[in-house]
Amino acid sequence: MLKNQFEKSIEVLCRHDRVWSLLAVGAFAALALSLVAGAARILAVNKSRQNLVADERWAQEQRRVRENGEGHAREQLAHAKGAGARVGSIAEKANPEVDEAIPSCSKPLLFNTEEADRIVESLQVFPPDNPWKEDVSQWPVSPDSQAMIASIGLDKPLRYNPDMGFVLVPPNQKMVDVKIGAYADESDGGPFPVPESIPIEGWPIEYPGKKLEEVQRVDDPKADRHGIVVDPSRGMLYEFARMVRTDTGWVASQASVFDLRRNSPRPEGWTSTDAAGMPLFPAIIRYDELKRGIVSHAMRVTVRKTRKEFVYPARHYASRSQDPRLPRMGERLRLRQDYDISTFSPQVQAILKGLKKHGMFVADNGIEWAISVTPDLRIGNLHEELRKVKGSAFEVVQKKR
Repeated sequence: MLKNQFEKSIEVLCRHDRVWSLLAVGAFAALALSLVAGAARILAVNKSRQNLVADERWAQEQRRVRENGEGHAREQLAHAKGAGARVGSIAEKANPEVDEAIPSCSKPLLFNTEEADRIVESLQVFPPDNPWKEDVSQWPVSPDSQAMIASIGLDKPLRYNPDMGFVLVPPNQKMVDVKIGAYADESDGGPFPVPESIPIEGWPIEYPGKKLEEVQRVDDPKADRHGIVVDPSRGMLYEFARMVRTDTGWVASQASVFDLRRNSPRPEGWTSTDAAGMPLFPAIIRYDELKRGIVSHAMRVTVRKTRKEFVYPARHYASRSQDPRLPRMGERLRLRQDYDISTFSPQVQAILKGLKKHGMFVADNGIEWAISVTPDLRIGNLHEELRKVKGSAFEVVQKKR
């Protein structure tokens, strides 16, 4: 009898243990489900907030476009709203009406032609108050000028790269897709008015004997391979980096679009086809300018080492160094006013006059004191003369406060 009672007691205890175990498991499962539901609610709220922010930014860009009176929407949409879309940048660029005052072209024109010269001469490349056009001849010298010039090279010569060509396109140029790679998140989207004749950086001078299409298909990951398209009738500029023509279309690592009628820099912290986040085309030294006797805009220059900072109009840096002796991206360098240029040829004088009046922006890391000139065979060899100008002839200037 005692044995039976003992066995019954054990059985009851075992049943209770099972009950408690089941209760514990149930409570744990309920807690887990509660946590999952809570996390889901938090994610949903965050996603909702992100969508609201994206929608608001999108709406702001839409209002900006309407307020600027930029006409009907351009075929190009810089990027689409939705997953993976770039938010907070230039969301949409307009397709402004054709400016009848600007000579137009009926077909793509390369930079090294008289027809292109006539059109570019009449083209507004940003408004008169844009930094590229500022007269800096009377700006004060920066307190850090001597140190920065020394870091670039006091005895190093001024030189040039015959690199940046461009093509002008007609108002009805077909829009095509360009597949953007490495810097897609800091690029403007397509389609773009890219003609089959777009020149690649350095052609034809740096590719003697090679046809343009051959150069377009060269896939060199170490080369910048810039491509520049200008729509003069609408005042729009399209620039590409590491551009390659493939059997399936064009590819590039970066694409930047600029409205030449407005002062519209890229978002702060964003790159462009140039490391400083600035456009290339306004800085290029062209044949028509040398013929007129002065380069009437700031130029771009490369230096070997820069600082981890940028100054307007630059929007981006490309360095890890915080050495204050190094120039920042966008630093303005000017040829000293007392530097004698009377013995130089007319073409070189045109450049040096421009460097005294408008100066040059630090735009990229590269060989020191190198400015960009179109690879135009009508321009003579400038190397020997430019190399007579040393780094010590320059100074860093800053805008008057």
